[in-house]
Parts: sequence; C-alpha cells; structure tokens
Amino acid sequence: MSLESYMNQIGQQARAASRLLAKASTKQKNMALFAMADALENARPRLISENAKDMENGQAKGLDSALLDRLLLDDARINGMIEGLKQVASLPDPIGEISDMVYLPSGIQRGQMRVPLGVIGIIYESRPNVTIDAASLCLKSGNATILRGGSEAFYSNQAIAEAVKKGVVAAGLPEHAVQVLNTTDREAVGMLISMPEFVDVIVPRGGKGLIERISKDARVPVIKHLDGNCHVYIDEEADLEKAFAIAMNAKTRRYGVCNAMESLLVHVASAEQILPKLVAAYQEKGVELVGCEQSRAISTVIGEASEEDWYTEYLAPKLSIKIVSDMDEAITHINKYGSHHTDAIVSQNYSKTRAFMTEVDSSSVMVNASTSFADGFEYGFGAEIGISTDKIHARGPVGLLGLTSQKYVVLGDGHTRDN
Repeated sequence: MSLESYMNQIGQQARAASRLLAKASTKQKNMALFAMADALENARPRLISENAKDMENGQAKGLDSALLDRLLLDDARINGMIEGLKQVASLPDPIGEISDMVYLPSGIQRGQMRVPLGVIGIIYESRPNVTIDAASLCLKSGNATILRGGSEAFYSNQAIAEAVKKGVVAAGLPEHAVQVLNTTDREAVGMLISMPEFVDVIVPRGGKGLIERISKDARVPVIKHLDGNCHVYIDEEADLEKAFAIAMNAKTRRYGVCNAMESLLVHVASAEQILPKLVAAYQEKGVELVGCEQSRAISTVIGEASEEDWYTEYLAPKLSIKIVSDMDEAITHINKYGSHHTDAIVSQNYSKTRAFMTEVDSSSVMVNASTSFADGFEYGFGAEIGISTDKIHARGPVGLLGLTSQKYVVLGDGHTRDN
C-alpha cells in the first residue's frame, strides 16, 4: 500500500470512529481507560524492552542527555502513565453538558452543549508517555485521534499502541478510536496536516522548528505550543528561603521540559543576598550561568549573556540571569523575551503579585510557586495534550475541556418566529 493510500485509510477509519465515540457513554469510555491501564501493566516487560531499542538507537545517533531523558521509559514512568489513565477516568465527563440555559423573550430556551472536536491529529517528539496522555484525553472527550510520534520513540510507541488498542476493544469501542502511525516517513506528517476532510484539529508537540513548520503548512486548525522560555522573578519583598527553593526547583528538577525556568530575574535589592547562594547551588548541579553586567559583578562564575540568550529555551543545564531595578522592568523583560508559557513571581507583597498576574502575558502565572507546576497532571486534568501558548480556544495545559467545543441548543414547544 502506498503512503497516500495508507494515510487516507487512517483518516477514513478515524472519521468513522469519531462518530461512534461522540455518542459513547461515560461508563464505556471509563471502562476503556481502565482496560488500557491493565493492558499497560501486563505489557510492562515489553514496554521496557522496546524502549531499550529506542534508547540504544538514540545513543548511537548522539542524542543529548536531555532528549534521552525524555525518551526513557522505566517503571516509574510506566506507573505514571497508568496513574494518568485512572485519573482521567475519574474526571467528570464534559460531553453532553449543557450550560447557560436561559429563557428568551420569544419563549424559547437557549443554551450551549459541550461536544467533541471530532478527529484530533497529534504530532510529537521523544516522549513516549505522550501517546498515553493523548489517547486517554481524546478518548474521554469523545474524540478519535491519530498519533504520529517521533522516529526516535518508534518501538516504544508501537508497544504502547498495542496496549491502547486492547483496552479500547475490550470496552466495546471502535478499534480505530486511537491510531498510532506505523511509519517514520516524514511525508506522513505533511499528509496528516492536509486532510481537513478527516482531521479537525492538529496538536503539534515538539521543538520550535517542528511547530513552526506545522503552523505554516497545516490546512486544518492548529493548537500550538511554540516553546517554554519560562522566568522566575525574585522581588525585593520575597521570602528568600522560599525564593531559593523555587529557583532551584524551577531550573534543576528536570532540564528538558517546557516548564523549566530558563531565565532568572532578581530585584537589585535582593541580589547581593540570594544570588551568591544560588550560584553556588547551581554550580554543584553543573548548571552553566550567563547574565547581565550587574550579575557578573556579584559573581565571576557568571558568563556574559548575549541578546539571543534572553530569547532562548535551553532545555539544558544552562540559565540566564538578569538583575532588574523593579517589578515593572521584570514584567517588561518577560513580555518581550518570554514565550507566553509560564512565569513566576516570588514576593510577599499582595499588591505586587496581583499586578504581576494581571500584566504578565503568559498562559500560566505562578505566585510563590515553581514553574514546574505548569502541567496538566499537576492542574488536576489527569494528563495534558500539550501546553498551548495560543490565545484562541485553548490556552495553557490542554485537558478535557480544551479538546471540546460547544454548540448552541434551543428548546421550544411549537415555537415559530413571527418577524
């Protein structure tokens, strides 16, 4: 079968499955999620052995440590995938929910009903656990999904796909509700994003280059997340003990994730007290530091930051540091150089934190908390399909509601319009 024929078949199967999923009961969808969890547990040895092939190939190709970390599937991450499925099953089903029902002067009632988007195409790199996150959220929200993982995780994704299919079929749902492409041909991506007759929305997850290409070439709507250039601002009225813990966690918890801090902003009044302690702690962790002239005057360990550094999502043990004169300068810096993903303030001043929340133009804004919390699991969504930096429809971690739309419903009793 040619690639074009294969992709058309995948699209037709997804469209047919979407119509059945749209009317599936909550009980049936939850049964599928629990059956998928059981299938993953039973497939644990296979998942780890198939992932080992991907890890070996990744090392041979020279993938850096951050990418290899994203690629790894161990017992802890499989446990997380299973727990994610169970959490999604426990979430309220939004489909069919009717809101804002009101009587109008004509006598009719008007409201809005929550409905699936239809077929969602998801293109992602490295992290095989995304396969489960995407499958579970799309299924619970009544959407069929077509998944195209990165070639570096091919064996892992195919093993996960087998478990997903077993769970879906066990619950009596269409076997093509979740389809993982079995090709690494890059042309498949171009075809997937050019099938409006079969695909309703595309969600790309990966590097900035991938997402820019998808956004440019797609013929269907895209929910995009460009990059995660996240900031932590330590105010002059910060609790420095909290600030230290937050700044360390935001950067060093994991380097290769989109919610990791990439730039640290410190009020000039707090810099002399906290910066030397942070520099020493970052050095112990092997984090490369670059910064502004004022920060380099405090510590000779800090190298010179270029203009490009302020824009960069490192996804690596590297951090840029800037000392600012006040919160307004911090906000201006964030809104200019940031990616509108996640930014945090550490301050005990209520008025300042309220202003920061209002004025920082990001999909998530944290007050006295690490940027690491910008995550669908941590937000109580069970999992996430991605973190959208768009301003239309879905913004921030995209959970069940972000994968639905609304249609107007009108209730009458023989009503007719006179004028």
